Amino acid sequence: MSESHEQVAEKLGLFARVGLFYRQVVNELTKVVWPTRNQLTTYTAVVMVFVTFVIAVVSLLDLVLTKIVFWVFG
Repeated sequence: MSESHEQVAEKLGLFARVGLFYRQVVNELTKVVWPTRNQLTTYTAVVMVFVTFVIAVVSLLDLVLTKIVFWVFG
C-alpha cells in the first residue's frame, strides 16, 4: 500500500517540505482561471459602485441617528 502524504512529509526534512509546499503552490496556481483585463475592469467598477452605495447608506443612517440622539438628549 502507498503511504499517506502525512507519513511522507514526516520523513522529509525541513527544506524538502518547504520545497514540496512551493511546488504544490505553483502547481495549483497553474490551474487558476485568471480574469481578462475587461473582466477585471468590470469587477473593479462593480466593487467601487457597491462600496460607494454602502458608504452612502451608512452615512445617511449615521446622520439620522445623530439627529435623533441630539433631539432626545438635547
